Amino acid sequence: MEDTFSNLATYGYIGLFLYSLGGGFIGLVAAGVLSFMGKMDLTLSISIAFLGNALGDVLLFWLTRYQKSMMVEGLRKHRRKLALAHILIKKHGDWVIFIQKFIYGLKTVVPIAIALTKYDFKKFAVLNVFAAAVWALAFGLSSYYFGAVLSKFALYINDNKWIAPVILLTIGGAVWIYLEKATKKK
Repeated sequence: MEDTFSNLATYGYIGLFLYSLGGGFIGLVAAGVLSFMGKMDLTLSISIAFLGNALGDVLLFWLTRYQKSMMVEGLRKHRRKLALAHILIKKHGDWVIFIQKFIYGLKTVVPIAIALTKYDFKKFAVLNVFAAAVWALAFGLSSYYFGAVLSKFALYINDNKWIAPVILLTIGGAVWIYLEKATKKK
């Protein structure tokens, strides 16, 4: 387990940035715990996760808006999720940009759905940067302050390896069921 922490501290900032381009929740929590343990710097971790997360959504928006032909093939499989994102945007407006950072499973779909509308790119970028900052601070600081509990939990999972797949399947299944239910044809 100590080797894992050492490798994460060595390559953690690069991995955190790359992982944050597509979401970064688990990476940021891990960085917060490693910061608590003294293996990483908390301020640098939060800053890197913020930059990666903000940049990732702006790139998704830009690619969808201005490189639509490249994105069309991948979008066909997610028509219902995109429809759900459109409904959420109409219902909740600009708040969806903020809220999507905190809902696992919608993080990549919402910027794509917004880009397919006539939503202003500059307005999206400003709201996205604000939302990414709040997201990075909320999860980075909370994982740092709960570092003792989270590190004990990680050691417990390391000793009982069967728990990790159960947790992942439960969370993944809950997200899948929610998305299936929310996008079901009526």
